[in-house]
Amino acid sequence: MTPTRKRRLIAIALILAAVGIATGLTVLALGRNMTYLFSPSEVLAGHVPADASFRLGGVVLEHSVKRDPGSLKVDFTVTDRFHDMGVEYTGILPDLFREGQSIIATGKVENGHFVAREVLAKHDETYMPKEVADAIAKAKAAQGVQGKAE
Repeated sequence: MTPTRKRRLIAIALILAAVGIATGLTVLALGRNMTYLFSPSEVLAGHVPADASFRLGGVVLEHSVKRDPGSLKVDFTVTDRFHDMGVEYTGILPDLFREGQSIIATGKVENGHFVAREVLAKHDETYMPKEVADAIAKAKAAQGVQGKAE
């Protein structure tokens, strides 16, 4: 092998190694920044990694919203109509937030209670986010119930 060919081969190997390392680091960073959507049934079944931030999707249970007077703290329950999960949120809720409406809350479980840092509400009476509808359908399938997601 000539010295010129050897230098080219080493340069190509170093470039491929650098591209491989950059790709690996990018995939690792993206994986850490992903937030997955879970239903209350999936959370209570233990499908959520410990201390992981995730999105909780479902419907705000009727008569479950409790506002703390004098602060922005709100406690409510999210349900997939099979299991319920208590949610604590401090902040201004979306205008469309109300009982019986679909929401997605981003946060993590602390001491068996979901602490949300962001709450998103659906935009009209007929819309349900695809992820929430899929999570509810998956929970229904796991419970052996037939029918359409709410």
